Amino acid sequence: MGLDMYAYRVKKEHVVNDFEFNSDQDPAYDIAYWRKFNALHGWMERLYRAKGGTKESFNCVPVRLELTDLDQLQRAIGENKLEPTQGFFFGSQEIYPEDIASAMKFIFEARAAIKEGDAVYYDSWW
Repeated sequence: MGLDMYAYRVKKEHVVNDFEFNSDQDPAYDIAYWRKFNALHGWMERLYRAKGGTKESFNCVPVRLELTDLDQLQRAIGENKLEPTQGFFFGSQEIYPEDIASAMKFIFEARAAIKEGDAVYYDSWW
């Protein structure tokens, strides 16, 4: 068990809102996967709350990322402002260089997906 984190590219016609997309026709596919990168998960949870997300537990709850969100994430990474997040299944509090590299690659791919007309969602399961 542990914190598994995903980013999905979703066709625009399957978007419902910032927290939901229609997956009946399997429109989503992975563009990123992380394991126990709890600092990124914490950042995504703060984004979820800022967008009006209300579920008590930020588990199995998608949140849509826009270009401005990706800009903020890149800035947070560049300024070393990702903060480790506590959780029973969340792993080490250390932020590894490969996690940062993976997040930067995700930002690049997510921007491309959005510019091509798709939506990007983050989701996790722990």
